[in-house]
Amino acid sequence: MWFRSYFGVPSSITAPDGRPVNALRGFLDTVATLITRERPSRLVVCLDLDWRPQWRVDLIPSYKAHRVEKEHTGGEPDVEEVPDELTPQVDMIMAMLDAFGIATAGAPGYEADDVLGTLATRERTDPVVVVSGDRDLLQLVGDEHVPVRVFYIGRGLSKAITFGPKEVAETYGVPLDRAGTAYAELALLRGDPSDGLPGVPGIGEKTAATLLAQHGSLEAIVAAANDKTSKMPAAQRKKLLAAADYIAAAEPVVLVARDAPVTVSGDSDVLPLTAKHPRKVAELAAEYGVTSSIGRLQKALDDLPG
Repeated sequence: MWFRSYFGVPSSITAPDGRPVNALRGFLDTVATLITRERPSRLVVCLDLDWRPQWRVDLIPSYKAHRVEKEHTGGEPDVEEVPDELTPQVDMIMAMLDAFGIATAGAPGYEADDVLGTLATRERTDPVVVVSGDRDLLQLVGDEHVPVRVFYIGRGLSKAITFGPKEVAETYGVPLDRAGTAYAELALLRGDPSDGLPGVPGIGEKTAATLLAQHGSLEAIVAAANDKTSKMPAAQRKKLLAAADYIAAAEPVVLVARDAPVTVSGDSDVLPLTAKHPRKVAELAAEYGVTSSIGRLQKALDDLPG
């Protein structure tokens, strides 16, 4: 979300000392808008503690390889290409969240997607709304223990869409009874250039959806490809068999982890109705020049039921 804020809010938005704060301001305003829209009692900001986990790279070496900074492709740990003016603003965001008492969560060796997936899977009390501009998270939709919905902001907040199993099934043509997992399997077959996942050559989104509709699951598709007596067209069979190694390796890469060792900051993820450290929030707001954004955030909280 702060990447989206950085690119969506003019860089001319600066603190009194001239430092850019466009990502900070955009992020705070987005959170305020989400609170007003969803009226949550709990909120967690999920973090990438490892944006490109080695265990995923070991399985699919091309995974996010195009996002690695060129000077860090030797023996050093991978460093993601991040605009120079964004990195300091992440520290500002974290300082403001901490002062306000808004919970953050992360898991060493895992991406934010895995943190979201683990928290959504663990939940047994309240409905879950996952907010993301990443379609990969559509695999989390479901109703097994509590309703899990994805508020997809990939086209901006004004065009955001809430996805549940029904919407995922209707939009992507996957089976309704396992829409979330089926979406992940569709993504695996189709591939995702933005994540460096090649997919099965010759199998696009429509073909992948058709295969899932016909066979029900990726496991059944692979079984049909290996069964010479199945009715699968020879051309599809050939493509799938040629990509057997990729399919086997990609499944744990594409599937969001549901059991990451997630820790949540603070005492709980209950959304505070007022700042935990009001003086610190006021000092940071003045230093960063985002007093108006903090005002919008507090107004959104004031409108929540006490």
